Amino acid sequence: MQQKPDSDDYLALFGRYKEDFGDVYMDPEDERFRLLFDQICRMLTQPSSFNLSLPEQFRTTASRYLAGDAHTVAHMKTIENRHFMLSDLFDYIHLVKTMGGSWDQRGR
Repeated sequence: MQQKPDSDDYLALFGRYKEDFGDVYMDPEDERFRLLFDQICRMLTQPSSFNLSLPEQFRTTASRYLAGDAHTVAHMKTIENRHFMLSDLFDYIHLVKTMGGSWDQRGR
């Protein structure tokens, strides 16, 4: 199992777009966030130890979205739904990174 992507990879990608994603669901849609959503979905589908530690809903949604699942694509066409997913994933990863998580016994 590969070690990348890990929490640092996700936080670095999020950091290119906005410092704090806690309130991204209130931001208007623009191409940056649409691109970020696509990039995050691609990262979520990569086989890594960190990804396997994430809640399955993130990985499943990303896989279905990239596979073109009609229901998932239709659901994610709504801007707020994409932004909520980004916000929830950011919050989860940030908490694991800052509060410590059980996903990696080495303390990452």
